[in-house]
Amino acid sequence: MEEILKGNLIIIGGHEDKKGAKNILKEVCSKIDKEKDELVIATIATDLPKEVGAEYRDIFEKLGVKNINILDVQDRKDACEQGNINIMEKAALIFFTGGDQLKITSLLGGTPLYDAIHESHKRGCVYVGTSAGASVVCDTMIITGDDEAAPKKCTLKMAPGLGLIKNVVIDQHFSQRGRIGRLLVAIAENPESLGVGIDEDTAIMVSVDGEFTVIGSGAVYVVDGSKISYTNVSEQYPDEILSMFDVKMHVLKNGDKFNLKIRQPIKEEKQDKNEDSRR
Repeated sequence: MEEILKGNLIIIGGHEDKKGAKNILKEVCSKIDKEKDELVIATIATDLPKEVGAEYRDIFEKLGVKNINILDVQDRKDACEQGNINIMEKAALIFFTGGDQLKITSLLGGTPLYDAIHESHKRGCVYVGTSAGASVVCDTMIITGDDEAAPKKCTLKMAPGLGLIKNVVIDQHFSQRGRIGRLLVAIAENPESLGVGIDEDTAIMVSVDGEFTVIGSGAVYVVDGSKISYTNVSEQYPDEILSMFDVKMHVLKNGDKFNLKIRQPIKEEKQDKNEDSRR
């Protein structure tokens, strides 16, 4: 299998706890030196960049991060400005907020800032994305589809993402918005990819070796369509219900691990109780 990703990722299903224990955001901050490293908040996806940027800046400052920058790109001209490229080149961690994932790719695609994000990630900058910022990390991302509906044959709209992780399609706000149907359609249309649905206040921490660990209060759902034996997916009669056989699903909770390369959960070895009692 080709290389899955170039650097570390934290992918959040949206609505992470910002007022209570803030466990996910604390984990984000633990990935950098809070005294020396630069954390960049990318407000590209949101229509309220000042408000959202200020909210996250306040949270990260209270969690002890000393050096924080805002990457605010509201048109393609901004993605060509040297000042924004310099921000990205110095970043140890970049945090993409929620909003509209298509806005991210349409503003960044083909620009010097797009290249700078990829180069920074390759050399070790941690990418973190919540909600729209989670979906856009993939090479192919979901941009729209029916929530809380039975899957239909060809009703999903997808587009190229940032491509920081390969052969994975990510959906967020997963159980809260009833998105299992649209993830199944995504996998029926792209069976070479793993589908990963992430609940709110839940995240996956993905390492460069292709393993991820679940953190947070919800669940993560991994849909594997590589062994599908039949599907009726087609552009014809798109409103017909999707049918597919032999699709596999894993459901993971806080602390569970998954290997994206071999498409299997990682089972923690437990000590033999009798052996433990003899010690």
